[in-house]
Amino acid sequence: MHREYHKWYSNELGREMELLIFGHGGRAVIMFPTRMARFYDYENWGIVNALAHQIENGTLQLFCVDSLDAESFYNQSVFPSVRIDRHLQYERYLIDEVIPLIYQKNDSGWIETAGFSMGAYHAINLSMRYPHLFKKTVGISGRYDLTHAPDPFTDLLSGYRNELVYFNMPAQYLPNLEDGEIIANIKGMEIILAVGETDPFLDSNKTFSNQLWAKGITNQLYTWDNNAHQPHYWRKMAPLYI
Repeated sequence: MHREYHKWYSNELGREMELLIFGHGGRAVIMFPTRMARFYDYENWGIVNALAHQIENGTLQLFCVDSLDAESFYNQSVFPSVRIDRHLQYERYLIDEVIPLIYQKNDSGWIETAGFSMGAYHAINLSMRYPHLFKKTVGISGRYDLTHAPDPFTDLLSGYRNELVYFNMPAQYLPNLEDGEIIANIKGMEIILAVGETDPFLDSNKTFSNQLWAKGITNQLYTWDNNAHQPHYWRKMAPLYI
């Protein structure tokens, strides 16, 4: 399997960032790590290997990016407004630095986003905010409003609310979305959600799926047995949905 390691100083973030590329062509997939995980964890957990057939035959190319959650949503040492600002800097890194790299490495014309747990939030949120850039988005075991706190999870903005928070919580902004061009671009994406039947985020997935349908946006929601919020299940889910 073709594997590339990349590291550079990000002007958007003011620090070095790393990522791994698996494969030589096909559909380009930005893979977001789980909560405060690293760019190499999907390889270590066997999820990349679960996609080996598609990667090796040239139908799939993974771009496993690093997480910045410890400096944004999970940074309890700073005020919530600083957390959301840092997240938006991460977004600019993805748009202005990672996607140009994908264009250099991949000429398929197809980019999708995918992630598990916290990575699912990033995948869905980025694709909803910039749907003209993506053909597909996959959220597995995700929560799509980080201010919603099903036990044992907490509100990652600590009760703080402003416009930037609102426009980065898909389950908040989607119901009020009226921009016809954005909605048309979202309708042009394949949208897949998957979650365990006892996962605390099950209701979040059902709510978000229903919100999409209410806008006339086709999507697929799959419910798995048990919690299904761990790599053992994700290795099975990845080949089915990504």
